[in-house]
Amino acid sequence: MAESLRRMVNNGNFTSLQDKLEKWLDDYHINTNDQNVARACELVELNARVQGQLFTLLNLVASEGGLYGGVNTLKNRLLPWLSSGFAASAASVSADTSLAVLAEAAEKDRQITEIQSHYEQQLDNMEKDLVETKDDAAALKAELDETRDELDDTRRKSTGTMMATEDEIIRLKEDQVRSLQNRIRDRRLQLRLTRDESASLRTRVDMIGDYERQVRVLRDEIAILRGERAVLENGLPEPLPPLPPPRPGSPTHAKLTDSVRRSRLIGRYNDLFSIDRVEALTTLRRYIPDDEEMVQRIVFVGVQEAFHAAKMAFRAMRLRVRKNLAITHIGPETLEEAVLDYIVRNTDLFDVNGAVQDTIRAMNVNPKISFPAEIDFNLLHPFIREVCRCGWGMCALEPPLDISPATDAELYNELKYRRSYDSEFTAPLVAYHVWPALMEYDRVVVKGEAVTKRGASLSPRRATSPRPMSPSRSRSPSPTRSGSAMSVSSRPSSRSSPRPYSAASSYVSY
Repeated sequence: MAESLRRMVNNGNFTSLQDKLEKWLDDYHINTNDQNVARACELVELNARVQGQLFTLLNLVASEGGLYGGVNTLKNRLLPWLSSGFAASAASVSADTSLAVLAEAAEKDRQITEIQSHYEQQLDNMEKDLVETKDDAAALKAELDETRDELDDTRRKSTGTMMATEDEIIRLKEDQVRSLQNRIRDRRLQLRLTRDESASLRTRVDMIGDYERQVRVLRDEIAILRGERAVLENGLPEPLPPLPPPRPGSPTHAKLTDSVRRSRLIGRYNDLFSIDRVEALTTLRRYIPDDEEMVQRIVFVGVQEAFHAAKMAFRAMRLRVRKNLAITHIGPETLEEAVLDYIVRNTDLFDVNGAVQDTIRAMNVNPKISFPAEIDFNLLHPFIREVCRCGWGMCALEPPLDISPATDAELYNELKYRRSYDSEFTAPLVAYHVWPALMEYDRVVVKGEAVTKRGASLSPRRATSPRPMSPSRSRSPSPTRSGSAMSVSSRPSSRSSPRPYSAASSYVSY
């Protein structure tokens, strides 16, 4: 059925019938009567053929519906038309079977034909445009390939130049880095040499200052001795000019400045730990890089010996001043107060260089520390010097300050020491000390620092490579130093009188 309908559509009988009608209409007035009748008969024949085909399709459609398929439609529409015959008038025939339907179908076919022809024309135009676009694209592709070849050629040339330039840049950078490293190395070497030279010059300047003070003290003592000799040769000794009598109950200069000197000395002691000690450790680590414990021990022993040397020198000075002031002293202050006041006013009498040398000699014979044989403890001269000055000033306080005694493997005391960062915090014994505690009799003024470790030896540590022994240092109250002002204490009392104590005496405060 569908195939028969498709063949009927493809034949275009209705289109041909519509075309003939339109042509007949156009030629109707110019045709003769016979021609018009012939045209009408032709159209009737064509319509009959079309109707025959339609009846065939109707039969096929009705047979597809079964025995009674389309009965109602056939009764209502086909039978009335058949009963009136093929030549029935238009009034007795349904409007769906009129020629208007054929005209409408022909019009639609004509529109479809126009649309199809217009579409085919547009398709041809698009194909032409596509061909032109393909030609343009091919031309652009050819240009692009040519440009790419030129770019590749230029890149190959620039790559060679760039590689050469990069090699030159790398070589220049390496040369600059090498030159900069050499300059940094030279600057560091110069800085190290400058620091060593500065330390040496500072030590020499300090020694020169000490020598000048010693010369001044010796000159004063020589003048006093010459005066005593002149007095002894001429007769009885004349009494020294007395001090202006102070008001009853007025404190001495030493008492007035005691609190200020105490606070300054305690601050100086803290600075020795936080600043001077660190510099001394840095200096020692250059020569003992692998034994941190020995470095710490050397600094601690240096502090102990420096305080001991300062105390010995202070005792000797106190004995000398007491012996000389006992002859001319008059009240109202006691002799001890006058002695202490004299020492406080004349601090330049302290032989710092002699105390430093005593300290170094004691360190050379100390069995707990060692140092390379080619190096001397004089490297620590600035540090020991400052510790001696601090110890001397603390001896002149009332009451005096002193460092606490310390021994290895002693029981750790939290009131006197704090543990170092590398200690074992559960160990009860002290392996070695880092910094001594500052004491006022039994009261702790400044805590020290110690290292605690388990299994600390109860026997003192011995140096693995002891230094050559120097002459042992005497710890008597009156140490003898050759060429120093302190050697005067070994002379007879009649030849060791100090300068007359007067208000014009030099005043040096801490």
